[in-house]
Amino acid sequence: MSRSSTRFRTVLPTSGRAALGATIAGGVLSGLAAAPERMGRLFRGRFPTVAVTGMTGVGKTELANRLARRTSANGVGEVGSAVMERRTRRSRRLQGFRFLVVPGDNAATRLSALDEVFHDEPVDGIIHVVANGHATPRRVAGTSGLATATREELLAAELEDWAITAHRIASMAVRRDRPVWLVIAVTKTDLFADELDDVMEYYSPGSGSPFGNKIDELRALAGGAKLSVDVLPVSSHGGDRTSAVSAKQASAMVDALAVRLAQLSGHV
Repeated sequence: MSRSSTRFRTVLPTSGRAALGATIAGGVLSGLAAAPERMGRLFRGRFPTVAVTGMTGVGKTELANRLARRTSANGVGEVGSAVMERRTRRSRRLQGFRFLVVPGDNAATRLSALDEVFHDEPVDGIIHVVANGHATPRRVAGTSGLATATREELLAAELEDWAITAHRIASMAVRRDRPVWLVIAVTKTDLFADELDDVMEYYSPGSGSPFGNKIDELRALAGGAKLSVDVLPVSSHGGDRTSAVSAKQASAMVDALAVRLAQLSGHV
């Protein structure tokens, strides 16, 4: 026994045992250090981040609430939020989405939020919300009473808003090594249910419409293969007597959007 012990000590002296211990400890520490990153990738795969963009008054927060299965105790709040809002959708399969609702008002907080979701911590996908010129107008700061705007003015504002967002989407897409997906969510469809097909065409790439042309420009900048585009109708409201969309139809539209998000994210 003593010879074996002596022989072993000769082959692997104290300094060698210390080096081996340091190597093992270093490997353990490296594994522990890498664990948060691996967990982060796993979490992001199960809960990808989605930017919800669009001008003020189109119903971004309402749509995010519906997708997150969240209801507001106070009903519909005042139009326009000055800060980025966060919502999470969870399923029983431990999958879902983290929604980042970007402020629609042209303020410093909005530009900061756009930089965050498209540059600082790039999102996995985008829902851009439009309303066919039916956005709720926002009052000018310091004024009271109802705001007014024509549908033509709101459509023009929608195009201007989209140009700002599209520029940042293109910048993000060219930096990514995988495709970026975009869903144009046409909301408030209960207000124009009888002309829905024409409205969906207006927002579709290749349609030749002002908005369609802007999407074509975005795809050219980003690279067609790097950007997938879907156009889906949505209604966050429905079910009252005067509504052209029933509560069941409104829920079905939101569910269809959620299913498409799951498909785009690889959940199904």
